[in-house]
Amino acid sequence: MAEGSSGLEVVTSVEGVREAVARARAAAGGGRVGLVPTMGALHAGHAHLIERCRELADHVVVSIFVNPTQFGPTEDLARYPRTLERDLEVAAGAGASIVFTPTEEVIYPRGKAATFVEVPGLSHVLEGAVRPTHFRGVATVVLALFEIVRPDLAVFGRKDFQQQVLIRRMVDDLHVPVQVVAEATVREADGLALSSRNRYLNEEERAAATVLHRALQSARAAVLAGERDAGRVRQILDEAISLERLARLDYAEVADADSLEPLVTIDPARPAVALVAARFGSTRLIDNLLLAE
Repeated sequence: MAEGSSGLEVVTSVEGVREAVARARAAAGGGRVGLVPTMGALHAGHAHLIERCRELADHVVVSIFVNPTQFGPTEDLARYPRTLERDLEVAAGAGASIVFTPTEEVIYPRGKAATFVEVPGLSHVLEGAVRPTHFRGVATVVLALFEIVRPDLAVFGRKDFQQQVLIRRMVDDLHVPVQVVAEATVREADGLALSSRNRYLNEEERAAATVLHRALQSARAAVLAGERDAGRVRQILDEAISLERLARLDYAEVADADSLEPLVTIDPARPAVALVAARFGSTRLIDNLLLAE
């Protein structure tokens, strides 16, 4: 356990974070504890999640753990940015009081293949179709963090839309006593969604990546103008992204925002979401936008 000049408490063990949370609750007279799970490389989007969590809870725990089980064998685990010193500054500045930085052995004491959580129906569509083991790793680590920290609420960003839908389903199905809060995507001035992976883009790729948000905005504009054919909205997304020569589209989908079931017709009375994924050079980015809610 360590404590910086900001008063931020940094812990690495299960026992350490549970003791820190117990002290925080006691100091707040039994107040609420919030959790913001992250893989580090914190940016303004993470800071917004921490600030929102601080509004909803008396104390905020930020976890920083690059989770190996959500990376496939050919993905970027080895080069994923690790910037702990800077992350602690961001967390403290945004209002966190405890940062949990476990090792792989702490999270997976019997090895990362010992026990896992699967969410049927959500784990193998969209991102899960491209990354078959990704959401098994996400669900497993999030449930582990919930059990370790035992927060009253947890805040996630909508940029990873499928992730927060899956976690909400897991919490409901397993009766986990954690309120899941989803916050809107934080964007650069040109619309690019903030992501730790944006730093992999060169200048030309960075400019090209803004096509994702432009395509999503075009799709939303069509729906607001009265388009109800989900197939036509998918075509709008596909055509807009295909015009960018540096973009290699993985998927463009229009789905129910609660179930992620692909839509045939968009009902303005039910929430619908457009989701896209594309590669720019070696970097794969995702984005989404609610079309009707």
